[in-house]
Formats: sequence, structure tokens, C-alpha cells
Amino acid sequence: MSQPYVVRYVGGPLDGRVDSLPSTPEDPKQIVTYVHLHGGPKIVHIYELSYAVEYGCEYRLRAEEA
Repeated sequence: MSQPYVVRYVGGPLDGRVDSLPSTPEDPKQIVTYVHLHGGPKIVHIYELSYAVEYGCEYRLRAEEA
């Protein structure tokens, strides 16, 4: 029996979210884009895949470019 693939999100509106898949994907997405739509302007958050010793795979909010 394989272990589920767990991914955590760190920072931004998805902070604390945990996604669980039945198995490890062959080619995990390196970047995840989250788009917040509401009555005002569209807000885009970009998360980059990284690895944390404590948790395994994490998507961390990309720092804003100056």
C-alpha cells in the first residue's frame, strides 16, 4: 500500500491548506497560480514548489519582485 502524497501551502490566502493525493505524481507542478476573483481587481498569487525536511513538499508563496 502506498502512502498518500501530501502537499502543504505556506503564505498568502492558501496558508495552512493541505492537499492529499493517493500517490506521488510523476511530474509535480513546479508553480501553482491562485487567482482571487471578487468585485474589485483580480489578485494573483504564485506559489513555488519546495521541499521541507519536516513536511516534504510545500508550495511557498513567491516573494513580490521589487
